[in-house]
Amino acid sequence: MFSNELNLKLFVLNSDLSNQIWYSCACDEYHLVVVPETVMSLDVIDFEILSALQRDGRLSNKELAAIVGLAPSSCLERVRKLRRLDVLQGMHAEVRTASLGIGLQAMIAVQLRQHSRELVNAFHAHALSLSEVVAVYHVAGACDFQVHVAVRDATHLRDFALDKLTTRPEVRHIETSLIFDYARNPELPNYQRPLPSD
Repeated sequence: MFSNELNLKLFVLNSDLSNQIWYSCACDEYHLVVVPETVMSLDVIDFEILSALQRDGRLSNKELAAIVGLAPSSCLERVRKLRRLDVLQGMHAEVRTASLGIGLQAMIAVQLRQHSRELVNAFHAHALSLSEVVAVYHVAGACDFQVHVAVRDATHLRDFALDKLTTRPEVRHIETSLIFDYARNPELPNYQRPLPSD
């Protein structure tokens, strides 16, 4: 987290405030840094658990324990801790889209008439209420939102855009891009994992 070249000294303030770290540089001036509690409380084994569950959320506790090298009871307690800290937020199933009658997916760029908190919140809530919407991204740039939709066909997509988006008073402009194919990496990058020691 801090460069060794600066000759920094680190220590935890106390056990009640374990996310607050004092550090000093060569000049012996002390500064307080507040680190998110979840970062301070996760270790290498926690990250291995998260990695394994992202790759296969169907693992039994016994299988997971064997992968990370823990007793099943210890592994279960760590999983409970990750849920309690809201690090592990849930599991979901990957479903073949054609089996649900989904024949077409698209990304719809949405530009609002004004970029105010009220309009952003209103559109965000509206988009998430629509059954065709897979994901909503609030973005910077020429548009304000990218909306991932899954529909039956081109007619359904046209009706969705005209009836559920362009009729909204906060929407100025939309632009639709068809999705021919997509793949998702099942595991998120981990920038908190401790670096291996030399």
